[in-house]
Amino acid sequence: QVHIVESGGGLVQPGGSLRLSCVTSESISNINAMGWYRQAPGKQREWVATIISFGLTNYADSVKGRFTISRDNAKNTLYLQMSSLKPEDTAVYYCKAVRGRNHYWGQGTQVTVSS
Repeated sequence: QVHIVESGGGLVQPGGSLRLSCVTSESISNINAMGWYRQAPGKQREWVATIISFGLTNYADSVKGRFTISRDNAKNTLYLQMSSLKPEDTAVYYCKAVRGRNHYWGQGTQVTVSS
């Protein structure tokens, strides 16, 4: 079992920035892939970004060029740096870890982009 805790959400104005963090209970080096997802009110959860074990990253078109996923293996922490935020980025952001066939989710952190 991998326990995940996200943090860093909040209220930010359009054009602003936030950095989300995701701390895992297990060494990230033992995790095959990690990613960020988001779910806006009334919508399905959607994929945002992924980083796999040897560092390759991938992004949804809607966030490419604005968001950056990274990790600190020493701190067992995954990050999502979000810049040029838009109101449509408002959602609960979830961190997911994949180890073998098992997928583990955090509880989510709310991001609200509004003036």
